[in-house]
Amino acid sequence: MIKGVSFLRPALSSAVHDRLASFFAALGFAEGKGWKDGAGQGSSFLAPLGNLEFVQRGMPWTADILIEVTSLDAAYQAAATWFRVHKLDDLPTRLSPITETHWKSRIFTVEPEPGYRFSVWAWADPLKGKPVAVEGDLAANGMKFAVVVARWNAVITDRLLEGALDALLRSGASRESIQIVRVPGAWEVPGAARTLANQRSVDAIIALGCLLRGETAHYEAIYNEVARGIGQSQQETGVPHAFGVLTCETLEQALNRAGIKAGNKGFEAALAAIEMVSVQRKLRQGGAA
Repeated sequence: MIKGVSFLRPALSSAVHDRLASFFAALGFAEGKGWKDGAGQGSSFLAPLGNLEFVQRGMPWTADILIEVTSLDAAYQAAATWFRVHKLDDLPTRLSPITETHWKSRIFTVEPEPGYRFSVWAWADPLKGKPVAVEGDLAANGMKFAVVVARWNAVITDRLLEGALDALLRSGASRESIQIVRVPGAWEVPGAARTLANQRSVDAIIALGCLLRGETAHYEAIYNEVARGIGQSQQETGVPHAFGVLTCETLEQALNRAGIKAGNKGFEAALAAIEMVSVQRKLRQGGAA
């Protein structure tokens, strides 16, 4: 009989609404069906699991909305990146450190807009509440990476490169373990990636580029071959390839995906590369955690 539960939080202005919407998108929420009319607008965000809970004893949070995530460290990095992208200088007062709770979890509180506080948490035991699985860790210590980045549409690809380097260095990779290879455009990315993979000198390759749709079929032809080439290189060499090639209709869409509104896809591709190296190592060791 009950279909769903919605928590409504009024935004005091359209600017506040847009910033909150961009924060939840950066945190990884799936966007629901929003609305806009003459009286106002709304943005909805969906989670796989909803829960209405009443508690009696005191708990270590200061927000009435709790968001459970699978990787608290990744969520924390996403929140911190969002603050940097929006050039908010009061980060220490609006993003608390991650702390341990007495109920065997970890938690932090974030305030993307003054007066809008949310607590983000995850179980300390990664296997609690879900089947046993082999999962990668986001620790890049001792790993070697190559970043292949296209010069074409450099206003976008340079931002993707900055995001990828930020993710790698924040996750423990050393500068000496990161090789950057620049190629003319997205078309040349698979060839360089395949050469690097054949050399077996890196643990993973991060492919970055940007394709914008034009008035001809040139866009589709290039994208299909780039995606096929990167995928084939990964499958035939066994070296993880993280796909960070944007395919967008407009320059504005690409800028949004390069750190303006929808996170930085270079950052996300680098995290995927780290995780896949970790997964491969665990699988080779027989699935040991």
